[in-house]
Amino acid sequence: MNQQGVRWTAEQVLDLAPDAASRRAGSRLGTAGPWSETGGSGAGAVWGLCKGSGSRPYATVVDTSGPAYKCSCPSRKFPCKHALGLLLLWAGDEGTVPEAAAPGWAEEWLAGRRTRERRQEDRAADGGQSPRTADPVAARRRAERRAARITAGAAELEQRLTDLLRGGLAAAERSGYGPWEETAARMVDAQAPGLAARVRELGAIPGSGQGWPVRLLEESALVHLLDRAWLGMDRLPDSLAATVRTRVGLTAPAEGPAVRDDWLVLAQYDSADARLTTRRIWLYGRRTGRTALLLSFGAAGRAPQLALPPGLMIDAEIVPHAGAGQLRAELREQFGAPVPIEAPPPGGSTEDALAAYGTALGDDPWLDSWPVTLTDVIPVPSDDGWQLADARRPQALPIAPTAPSRAGLWRLVALSGGGPVTVFGECGHRGFAPLAAWSAGSPETVTLT
Repeated sequence: MNQQGVRWTAEQVLDLAPDAASRRAGSRLGTAGPWSETGGSGAGAVWGLCKGSGSRPYATVVDTSGPAYKCSCPSRKFPCKHALGLLLLWAGDEGTVPEAAAPGWAEEWLAGRRTRERRQEDRAADGGQSPRTADPVAARRRAERRAARITAGAAELEQRLTDLLRGGLAAAERSGYGPWEETAARMVDAQAPGLAARVRELGAIPGSGQGWPVRLLEESALVHLLDRAWLGMDRLPDSLAATVRTRVGLTAPAEGPAVRDDWLVLAQYDSADARLTTRRIWLYGRRTGRTALLLSFGAAGRAPQLALPPGLMIDAEIVPHAGAGQLRAELREQFGAPVPIEAPPPGGSTEDALAAYGTALGDDPWLDSWPVTLTDVIPVPSDDGWQLADARRPQALPIAPTAPSRAGLWRLVALSGGGPVTVFGECGHRGFAPLAAWSAGSPETVTLT
């Protein structure tokens, strides 16, 4: 659990905000004025009453070890502006949030969280079995029926790709997005959401700018490869077969051996579509040298619950998912108090980054990017945008135009000031997307998302 003496920075708090409006509203509540009866415990809980427009103040409590939040306000955002304001107050001034015993309304919620955590630990100790174990025969039959539907969907998609090539790529621009969305909907009906997502990506390429026919052909080839891999699953190695199942949309369970380490929280960012908000959290194990990706999901317009501020290190246990080249894992349990990162993760050159991505592609040909840390690189402008130039070699990586935050690019440039920095990010065929950076000799994490 988080200790009252280990306080976050304001930037770490604001990284939890679900959107820019919440950042602004939470910042306005990060002063002592609207707050009363504030306090915190050595176990990592922070609480307080925030004066609002009504007669009764909003009761807000945060468990920083999660973090998790509870507020009596009607907001559907998570965390709400009151939770952000309380955390900013706690981060900025020890005197305004003294250590104290939790009031009854806060203790009731905290006790409920502790009870749920104990139940989860008990289930994990029992091998994750629920009291009523599912019928294995029925489960196998459901899996077989779903596999048959996916097979039918993959065969239909192969025919769609054949028609595309037979009619010529130029026809894809004239036909518009409608036929692609119709095909994607049929992939959803076939219970293959991974194939559906790739079809929608194909539909967005025609007319998307110079060179779009080449991009359409490349992406069509990857979809064709995935189709053929599914249809020939019985001939694949077990690890690659697990990757194919994940890529078509079958969720791989977190069933590998648990890995406990001091995990550096390197980056956290959200992406959203009309259906879902997806949060990605990158971790690096200080002892194991392992990189892990935590995924958390929320309904459209709502932030996922799991949130870990970058720049902290947690003693925790994670459970990896199956699949060749897969980094995804589930956070099982945290031990002790999060502490600030003492140093950035070890890294390498731009050449090392490309080699790591190339090796990962051998395990997963559909991989868009791979997490890497670059040391001694300098952001410099180029004719096509920006790139990270290797300070020791005549090499550079272009910064991807799809990088999560343009404002983060300017923070990176300001941090560098023309000198070498350490940068963590995702290296892929579109370039390098920087997510976090450290200046020379400083352990402070600068988020770029």
